[in-house]
Amino acid sequence: MSETSEATDVAIIGGGVVGLSIACATARRGYATCVLEREQRFGHGGSTHNSGVIHAGIYYPTDSMKAKLCVEGNERLYSFCQKHDIPHKRSGKLIVANSNNIAALETLATRGLANGVQNLELVDRAFIRNREPYVEAAAALWSPSTGIVEAESLIRTLVKEATARDVSLLPSTQLEGSSDSVDALELRTKHETIMARSVVNAGGLYADEVSAAFGGDRFTIYPVRGDYAELTSSAEHLIRGLVYPLPDASGHGLGVHATRTTWGTVTLGPTARYQNQKNDYESNRDSLEHFQKAACRFLPSLTIDQLKPGGSGIRARCAPEHIAFSDFKIVRDSHVPRLIHAAGIDSPGLTAAFAIAERIAELVDATLT
Repeated sequence: MSETSEATDVAIIGGGVVGLSIACATARRGYATCVLEREQRFGHGGSTHNSGVIHAGIYYPTDSMKAKLCVEGNERLYSFCQKHDIPHKRSGKLIVANSNNIAALETLATRGLANGVQNLELVDRAFIRNREPYVEAAAALWSPSTGIVEAESLIRTLVKEATARDVSLLPSTQLEGSSDSVDALELRTKHETIMARSVVNAGGLYADEVSAAFGGDRFTIYPVRGDYAELTSSAEHLIRGLVYPLPDASGHGLGVHATRTTWGTVTLGPTARYQNQKNDYESNRDSLEHFQKAACRFLPSLTIDQLKPGGSGIRARCAPEHIAFSDFKIVRDSHVPRLIHAAGIDSPGLTAAFAIAERIAELVDATLT
């Protein structure tokens, strides 16, 4: 039962990297802002269960939200990390191919350039060997603006930034009920009632349930599990930076890739598998043999004993398995005008977070002014 009542301009449901970025953006505009996070810790979901890659914007259809916001978010994220001393590295990325797939690399390069990605370059075997001596490929697309970030450090910094801007942060707080009135939306939690002039749905895997709770647009979030393996310490020398295969033909992932993290470990993954459960990170994990087979396409010397199990993450997609591309859902609700969605934020959501936040803040402006 709610015990107290509070009023705010903006209530954000979801305290991941996107929700926290939105909170900072709305607070900068002078709006009283609060963030409701169902978990005890902010950024506990997809924000920190990923590869930590700062994407350039190569893969996504031109004029899609993912393409536009990834390219814009890329530089915003680098600037934020530099300003706040967040561990990161503009390491660059190789997307590798054998001699039969050079045309696919050229297609990717053309799309990336159309999306506004800078300094893409088709490179030969000698370039690859110079950067990655153990990688075997006939050619690659070199993306110098791709990098990595320590996602947990980013989350901690966003929490500090939001706190400094007087954002009310409410961990372990789950929406239990809601209603609509003339000039506000009512959010009921276990301990309080919040009257918000605008609500932002940044609920990640639960964004569809949040929308339904307000009587908003009906859509489905599909959980897509991705598992990782790690190279053992004796094999970490095999990868120096970021090495990707050509993207998966299904469109559900970028293929099992190798990522050297900010702390020096090397991960392989993620895989991509649709599942029913939104909180199942462990059952039916992909085998080490699966990762070894996938990685040997570009890292032929890798053996099974050089791998160990890694973590896993669950992406929130807005499209079922038979649909290859799923864009971000960044829009004001068609039934509940005070409700704004930042839903279906899978990859490249981490990279695009600050750009997404600006778009949402503009929708808040339009709602409240």
